[in-house]
Amino acid sequence: MSMNKQVLAFDFGASSGRAILGRFDGVKIELEEIHRFSNDPVLIGGTLYWDVLRLMHEIKQGLIKSKGCGKIDSLAIDTWGVDFGLIDAKGNLLENPVHYRDTRTQGMMEEIFEVVPKEDIYMQTGIQFMNINTLFQLYYLKTRRPELLERADKMLMMPDLFLYMLTGRQQSEFTIASTGQLIDAQSSDWAYTLFEKLGLPTDILCPVAYPGQVSAPLSTELCEELGIDPIPVVSIASHDTASAVVAVPTASTASDDFVYISSGTWSLMGIESQKPLINDQTFAFNFTNEGGYGKTTRFLKNIMGLWLIQESRRQWIREGADVSYADLEYEALECEAFKAFINPDEDILGTPGDMPNRIRDLCRKTGQPVPEKRGEVVRCIYESLAIKYRVTKDQIETVTGKKYADLHIVGGGTKDKLLSQFTANSTGSRVIAGPIEATALGNMAVQLMAQDAISSLSDARKVIAASFDLKYYQPEDQKTWESALEKYRKIYG
Repeated sequence: MSMNKQVLAFDFGASSGRAILGRFDGVKIELEEIHRFSNDPVLIGGTLYWDVLRLMHEIKQGLIKSKGCGKIDSLAIDTWGVDFGLIDAKGNLLENPVHYRDTRTQGMMEEIFEVVPKEDIYMQTGIQFMNINTLFQLYYLKTRRPELLERADKMLMMPDLFLYMLTGRQQSEFTIASTGQLIDAQSSDWAYTLFEKLGLPTDILCPVAYPGQVSAPLSTELCEELGIDPIPVVSIASHDTASAVVAVPTASTASDDFVYISSGTWSLMGIESQKPLINDQTFAFNFTNEGGYGKTTRFLKNIMGLWLIQESRRQWIREGADVSYADLEYEALECEAFKAFINPDEDILGTPGDMPNRIRDLCRKTGQPVPEKRGEVVRCIYESLAIKYRVTKDQIETVTGKKYADLHIVGGGTKDKLLSQFTANSTGSRVIAGPIEATALGNMAVQLMAQDAISSLSDARKVIAASFDLKYYQPEDQKTWESALEKYRKIYG
């Protein structure tokens, strides 16, 4: 291994972004956050946009602050999935990218299925059906705003858009492109036949690039503006979950020997597979087959995640209650267990608004006791998430024919000790929680592999495991949680 490398990771989540410096001495990675900023969508004229120019400004601030850190060997960017910007023939951004929680794609799935059967789309792409997918966003543009799509020369997913703004290079990185239901799962290239059947333009597609390639240096104009060196920009697993999976600190050399949850605003739960798992059973379970590092497959389920807690807290703050996440966890522990459950993936829970009252309405409609107090709502969310993880783990084991003793939770959600313990209780697996900064670490690990500072994915995971403390949770109260599972299944099947 090479010694003393410094790499810079720009990690964008749905509510904030960071520039994090990674120092690698050949044995461990040390992290330093050098810039943090909020990522606030903007609602204008009934459409929810990402403020992409402000985000580019924040990237520049991170680059300026990195000047005092010494030589930066490379940098890379990861973001959330499915969203994109359209570039015209002169290289200009046509409009701000639209947020995946915007309501414009409601009803698009049903319209597409009238043209191409649902099962045909799944068998080609292997992607879980969700209204937010890029496929449905593009079909909205084709049917509602064709003039915009006609003006577009290229479509760039969010990390590719930032790469273009930094370097001038236009490409489509494999892992982020796969989130949109646009990639053929067998060829790992664009699903051209699907585009043709739906009348979507294929000339807007860039060549697919794969993680581990050095894309381009920072542009001369940007370096002159900021007074920095032309740092190489690396194509990593630029979907944030794909980077987080790279950082799962497993000791196993077999990629499918562990279940993971990348826990944050979303809970992405699955396994790493050497090939797509696409059949009638995975179609029925609505699992997704997204791209991973080394052309592996992230076979997983998108679950709503801590968005439910975050949006509930925002509502209570709007109502004048100054409550922290620690306050809410304490209140939840004071409340009765297993009073009511929700299916975390109900469509109504996916958009901003009064989350506590939406949860109460769902409980009312399913004939359950209604959680009135804050702690009751929070407990309902935590228990429902933990049981949804159990249901998903059972489905994974059915598909693979394997049992999984350990469950890795990575990402910001590992700070939530109550949910980690509930997950161990519900799934019956030992939960290994950490690292918190999994996405940034996966980003950095691929940069270091691209420079031959780390030789392989398994070695990268060993480095990450040696660099950070992990927390372990053993299952408790198994019989009680089994009873809760049966109660949940009677309500939701």
